[in-house]
Amino acid sequence: MSTKKVEIVAAPRPPHFVGDGFRVHNFIPSGFRLDMKRMDPFILLDYNSKFHFSGTETPRGVGVHPHRGFETVTIAYKGRVEHGDSAGGGGIIGEGDVQWMTAASGVLHKEFHETEWAKDGGIFQMVQLWVNLPAKDKMSPPKYQAIQNSEMKKVDLGENGFIELIAGEYQGEKGPATTFSPVHLMNAKLKKVGKTDFSFPANFNTAALVIEGNIVVNGEENAPTDHFVLFENEGENFTIEASEDAVVLIISGEPLKEPIFHHGPFVMNNRNEIIQAFDDFNQGKFGFLED
Repeated sequence: MSTKKVEIVAAPRPPHFVGDGFRVHNFIPSGFRLDMKRMDPFILLDYNSKFHFSGTETPRGVGVHPHRGFETVTIAYKGRVEHGDSAGGGGIIGEGDVQWMTAASGVLHKEFHETEWAKDGGIFQMVQLWVNLPAKDKMSPPKYQAIQNSEMKKVDLGENGFIELIAGEYQGEKGPATTFSPVHLMNAKLKKVGKTDFSFPANFNTAALVIEGNIVVNGEENAPTDHFVLFENEGENFTIEASEDAVVLIISGEPLKEPIFHHGPFVMNNRNEIIQAFDDFNQGKFGFLED
């Protein structure tokens, strides 16, 4: 086994708002080396770094909109989000929880700050990741996985900290989320000078997002808070050491190596499928969801 070296450490781009409730830095897709093809099967990563929202009686968020052809994964670090979709999925995710929505053949979807949390406001911090679906699964039925933090497997690293498994495997333990293709998703929660190793196949597209603290990768590459580390597609093993108490989101997935045709809220394999998605949406085939 050889070392998986760092390809780039990307600083957060200037933030923008999605709706009025999500102030995000976009890492995927963001040009050279972080485009959809390079990061396959990960086709979007928006990071709402810590941001204070004032209290309001009208929760902020994003109103009803469609999705088809992929999955959305929302990871809550600070704050609470309320979600609903036209397939009957929905609920509230709090700090440490994950919402995994498979849009697949098509859903209408909305997400807002949870009503009671919104009244007081506070620090909000979230990640939304889009995971592409294989062509054979793009028109499968929608589904929803509400994953509470208590359901996640915690792998004890002793004095180094622990790993919180969302999907895939770490040291023989498995996360609770089901996936359509091989995907590993986990939080490394490390104490100061805590260190741990990871191993993923060389061809898997692998990255780390520093949620809290600062880390050193492979003993040589520094990655500060809110920075994104992309690894090369050579080697399998890498090491992360925390310079201070740290939380690091690790993503690794096997590339689908299928055509990616993306337009707005739809991600399919060709132009005709995108046209069909718009037709189906306009004909009400995605169901109904009140805004």
